[in-house]
Amino acid sequence: MKTLTTLAASLALTLAATGAMAQEKVMVGEPSWPGAKIMSRVIGQIIETRLGGEAGYAPGANAVIFAAMDGGRGDIDVHPDVWLPNQSSFTDEYVDQKGSVALSSGSYEGRAGFCTPTYMADKHNMKSIFDLATPMAQELYDTNGDGKGEIWVGASGWASTNVHKVKVRDYGIETFLEPSTEDETVFYSRLKDAVDQEQGVVFYCYSPHYVHALYDVTMIEEPEHDPATYKIVQPDQDADWYNKSSITTGDQVKTVTVAYSKSLEERNPAAASFLSQIDMDADELSQLTYQVVIQGKDIDAAVSDWLAANGDTVDGWLGLN
Repeated sequence: MKTLTTLAASLALTLAATGAMAQEKVMVGEPSWPGAKIMSRVIGQIIETRLGGEAGYAPGANAVIFAAMDGGRGDIDVHPDVWLPNQSSFTDEYVDQKGSVALSSGSYEGRAGFCTPTYMADKHNMKSIFDLATPMAQELYDTNGDGKGEIWVGASGWASTNVHKVKVRDYGIETFLEPSTEDETVFYSRLKDAVDQEQGVVFYCYSPHYVHALYDVTMIEEPEHDPATYKIVQPDQDADWYNKSSITTGDQVKTVTVAYSKSLEERNPAAASFLSQIDMDADELSQLTYQVVIQGKDIDAAVSDWLAANGDTVDGWLGLN
């Protein structure tokens, strides 16, 4: 009897230890951009409210987060918003070569290009990138009365701004529209005025982003991405970057996924299983960024409300439906 009692106690301790191991705290990386911060809270709140675990948040750059996930010690366990191929140097090393990091099976699409208010697309047929390289576009998008239209290509210092400067040149747009690189805050103030007055405005945009929830905008169509006709050299690579770059097709559609340390498969199997199946929608994330960035809603409150309204989606991530 004593032996059986001892065995039972030992088994109970073993199960308790296993349960504790399964619920080890999950540290979620928090990169700087709004979509990533929101995704970090989506993941953290699900771990806490649906899995009964504990989550923490750790701000960090991509390189820091991936190195920590590779270490598997729990410093940072999750990267909530991995853009591919932008971050492929990290996934090549840690997912493909070392096998220390895994990616979720679900993902959402990230797109970059130019947008115009939908009233411009519908009323004036401004739908294709080549529609912008016309005298009609020059007239429609001339908001300062100087006889030439304007196109915002992004703020100074952004890598994407250089890409879109080259696009404006190589698509033949700059003959009719002058590229501008004013600060994002300044441009968005001008965008509001233009939309309020239903004036012509065309600008660099990407998705997911709050602008798609803020205004009814249409993304301008570009030829499908072709690596052979898409060459960008950045200023830090060559002082003559502008002349050595050439782009006549659209940006590659990005795949945005979640990465997590494979050590979680043993340290917190429930969290690892959930992270392997998470599958966000770009439009939903745009709405959340709008609430947080534009409306000023508390990020945790916005995420909590979204999770409460999207229980079926979360159930799918947890393998419950």
